[in-house]
Amino acid sequence: MKTKLLLLILLVTKVVFINAQMDEKFYFPSKTLQPIEWANQKEVKFAVENDTINAVILKPMKEAKATVFYFHGAGGNLTSYAPLLTPLLKDNFQVILVDFRGYGKSTGTPTHKNIATDGEKVFTEISQMDGIINTKKIIYGASIGTQIAAHLAKNHESEISGLVLEGTMASFGDIAAVYAPEYKAYLENSFVSPYSAKEDVKTLTKIPKLFIHSKEDKDVPYSQGVMVFTNAPEPKEFIDFSGKHLYGLMHESAKILVAMNKMVSMK
Repeated sequence: MKTKLLLLILLVTKVVFINAQMDEKFYFPSKTLQPIEWANQKEVKFAVENDTINAVILKPMKEAKATVFYFHGAGGNLTSYAPLLTPLLKDNFQVILVDFRGYGKSTGTPTHKNIATDGEKVFTEISQMDGIINTKKIIYGASIGTQIAAHLAKNHESEISGLVLEGTMASFGDIAAVYAPEYKAYLENSFVSPYSAKEDVKTLTKIPKLFIHSKEDKDVPYSQGVMVFTNAPEPKEFIDFSGKHLYGLMHESAKILVAMNKMVSMK
């Protein structure tokens, strides 16, 4: 999560409205695009309500062993995260990068509810495309993307081979409490998250789940990743590392690839 969430402290006053979601304080989209240094790529667009959602399909040099749907964090856009995913592409995973409303080339404004709509739309439609429909599928969430990833996995468990959560937020309320500690009790007990990783993972009894978190994470506390991992039923695995938020594939790619290859090797 971006440190801009500190602004939440200024917004939450002694009088707060129950059920207020304060969506605008969770998302920091950028329209600045960086070049994606991967030759085999395809851009796709989807209409959702009055907006357009942009996604990019990155294809490996050889036949894809599986398709990874990657839902990124609160800042930047999909071009900011593409460099982190090179280890997956080199290991012949096909990667789908999605920009929610307001990010990159996508239009509109992100909210907790509409990113769930966006994720559902993109997952459902891309899953039916040539070159993807017959591949095994893994959902991968990063930071705030862990919320939609876990939610999608709950709704599509029978269609996927695994779930990967990196830099996991327990819920929107839990992460808000980190940045507004004086309102921790209220936010943890009264802030209503429309969905949350810490609850959705409890339902995932069939697929393997991989959790990745840095012990040095300054954006999402390590303890939140541990909380969600604890809530998840077996089969599950936790990989920790030392480094920046969401840099797991840069530091522990070998371990992560072993775990993800196990996912796609299972029936």
